[in-house]
Amino acid sequence: VQLQASGGGLVQGGGSLRLSCTASGRSFSTYGMAWFRQAPGKRRELVASISRNGATKYHVDSVKGRFTISRDNAKNTVFLQMNSLKPEDTAVYYCASNYRLGYVASYSQVDYWGQGTQVTVSA
Repeated sequence: VQLQASGGGLVQGGGSLRLSCTASGRSFSTYGMAWFRQAPGKRRELVASISRNGATKYHVDSVKGRFTISRDNAKNTVFLQMNSLKPEDTAVYYCASNYRLGYVASYSQVDYWGQGTQVTVSA
């Protein structure tokens, strides 16, 4: 499985970005997907997660009401819509997958990582 993330960039506070992660290889609909982020000097944290069929979603408290994870299995793509961005959202964002469990609830459950895309939010 190869994961290719895109959509990062520089945005002013209050702005929006949509991250995309396209998968190749094993059937996309058979694995759970997630977005993590890592800010300089901080640990990588789980931001959002979505189950194989999209029925179950998780968003970390700090992004609830602002970020939304979704997926399009026909296009082998998972998205992270980020609205009302804040400077503290600045980080490298990584997409990740899990095949066996069909859901990603923690760092240790990740099978594959994408390459990361930089999100920078100015004040």
